Amino acid sequence: MKLLHPTVHDVTAEDLFDLYDAPGPHLRAGFVVSVDGAVAVEGTSGPLGSAADKAAFRALRTGCDAVVVGAGTVRAEDYGPVQHRPAAAAWRAAHGRAAETPIVVVSRTGQLPPDARLLAGPVLLAVPEGVDVDLGVEVIRTTEPRSLVAALHARGLTRLLCEGGPSLLTSLLAAGVVDELCLTTSPTAVGHGPHLLGPAPRTDLSLLSLVHDDPGVLLSRWAVVRSAGD
Repeated sequence: MKLLHPTVHDVTAEDLFDLYDAPGPHLRAGFVVSVDGAVAVEGTSGPLGSAADKAAFRALRTGCDAVVVGAGTVRAEDYGPVQHRPAAAAWRAAHGRAAETPIVVVSRTGQLPPDARLLAGPVLLAVPEGVDVDLGVEVIRTTEPRSLVAALHARGLTRLLCEGGPSLLTSLLAAGVVDELCLTTSPTAVGHGPHLLGPAPRTDLSLLSLVHDDPGVLLSRWAVVRSAGD
C-alpha cells in the first residue's frame, strides 16, 4: 500500500493504526463502497472487500472505544464480537485503550436472535423508550443520535465507529454527529443495491488521508467540515 496524501510513502497494515488514530471524542463511519456508491452486493459487503479494506477495517476497530451498528447490518453480516489480532491488541494496550471493544446495536424493536454470535462479547443495545428487551445485555433507552452519543460518552466510550448500515449513517449525518467518513472504494461499479446514503442534507468534506493499493483500491479518510457555530 502507498500513502498518497498528505505525504507519499509506502505503508503497512500496522501503519494504518497510527494513520487512523486521532484524539476523541469523535464519531467515525467506516464503509466499503463501489465506485458508484453501493455498500453491498446481494445483501453483504463481502464482494466489495479486499486485503486493503480488511486492513482499514481492522485499523479503525483498533483505535475505537465502541462499534455502533444497526440491527439490520448485524443480521445481514452475521456479526460476531470484535476480536483484535496480537498487533492490534498490543497497540491498544500501548495507547491506553481497553482490551475489549463493545458493539452498540441500534434497534427500533430490540429484537436480536438469542443465539446471535455477537452476544458472546460485550454488547450494548440502543432502543427507543418503551421497547421491551430480554437479552441480558446493557440497554440504552434512546436511538436519537445526539442522545445516543451523549449516553456513550457518559460511559467513557468517546471514540465511536459506525459500521452501518446506510439508514443509521444517514440519520447520524443528518443529526450532525459524524466527524469523519473513512471509505474504502472498491474498483467496481455495481449498478444496484443499497447505497452509502439516503436523503440527507449536504455535507462538505475535507480529505485527511488517501492510501492506494493495487489493483485500484482507495482508502480515504474525510473530515466533516463544520460551519461556524456547529
